[in-house]
Amino acid sequence: MLKNISPLISPELLKILAEMGHGDEIVIADGNFPSHSMNDRVVRLDGHGGNEVLEAILQIFPLDTYAPFNAMLMEVVPGDKVETPIWDVYKSTMAKYEGSNVRVENIERFAFYERAKTAYAVIATGESALYANLIIKKGVI
Repeated sequence: MLKNISPLISPELLKILAEMGHGDEIVIADGNFPSHSMNDRVVRLDGHGGNEVLEAILQIFPLDTYAPFNAMLMEVVPGDKVETPIWDVYKSTMAKYEGSNVRVENIERFAFYERAKTAYAVIATGESALYANLIIKKGVI
């Protein structure tokens, strides 16, 4: 056991977060995201929601303050009548840890998939909200 690390941060996830360098990206994927099709490095946290995972990560993971955007959300497909209150929850959580340094970009669905393919890893959550996919970029301490 380690002190002050959320029990959501498994040894596998802790290793991945430690391996990542400045500018590397990690995907926090909702339950519908094709995680294993997008990336070879997938951590499964199926029983947990996206914001719960984001909160655990941001306790030990700095966001990139040099990049134009340090967080990316999957844009709603035009014509899809989906509400996205999870986005406000994510933004609030990121602001809690990073203050005004949070800069969020919306990325078209297929462009988001391409970005996920080049991410360092994907965390497959059990988040049931639609369009609850988020990419965060690692900064420096």
